Amino acid sequence: MSQKPHIIAVIGPTASGKSAKAVELAKERNGEVISVDSRQVYRTLDIGTEKTSTEEMQRVPHHLIDIRDPETPYSAGDFVDDATSLIAKLIAEGKTPVLAGGTHFYFDALLYGLPGEPVNPDLRTLLEARTEEDLFTELQNKDPRRAARIDPQNKRRLVRALEIIETHGTVPERERTEPAYDVEWVIIDLPKEELRARIDARLEQTMERGLVDEVRRTQARVGDARLNELGLEYRVIGEYLRGERSEASLLPTLSSRLWRYARQQKQWLRRLPPTAK
Repeated sequence: MSQKPHIIAVIGPTASGKSAKAVELAKERNGEVISVDSRQVYRTLDIGTEKTSTEEMQRVPHHLIDIRDPETPYSAGDFVDDATSLIAKLIAEGKTPVLAGGTHFYFDALLYGLPGEPVNPDLRTLLEARTEEDLFTELQNKDPRRAARIDPQNKRRLVRALEIIETHGTVPERERTEPAYDVEWVIIDLPKEELRARIDARLEQTMERGLVDEVRRTQARVGDARLNELGLEYRVIGEYLRGERSEASLLPTLSSRLWRYARQQKQWLRRLPPTAK
């Protein structure tokens, strides 16, 4: 029998219903939910991140939501530190940690570790001046394996990957070959037609709830450079607010890019060990 701490991991692409499933499991298993979402950590980013509401939590304690102001970046290393402490605390209290979210890179970091390469300030400055598309193309050419696992719109992670490649030639494999925890995987992988419909319906709802106004407030607070780091919804609507695209282009562009992101998440699910499926 495994001596590793036992956790439940609820995973799946965007709009698949992970949050509701996590609450259901936490209620059944005397658990608490740990959010594995790189953006729900930020206060005030509620609509664009589809943040779990108090009502949706159904009195189940949730962790790593609303813990940072959007001006202050939250890294995968920060997540690993916070999640590791929370898991130990919950297990000591006799609770079941239920981890749920769509930031699969955070799951990888928690289970298998992160490369520990130092920052290259000069190279980083050069890379940050380039577009996400340009960085992603270079990453695809230099390390297709890492490119297949990364969000092509996340400039911070693209820059970090290319920094590491400058030293090693590729992004090194994981620090560990075995996960740090005994993971009970709960995979939500909807058929593509159903998932695409759910993505579009949720997108329309977020627009009706005031997503453009939320992005406008965030832009005024953090500026355009930081806004672009907060995810594709904030980036695309930021382009509209700066007059770089039309209002009519928002829904089709967001729908297309969210679907592309969901397909990448589905690809990550296929990389899980056979015992998880």
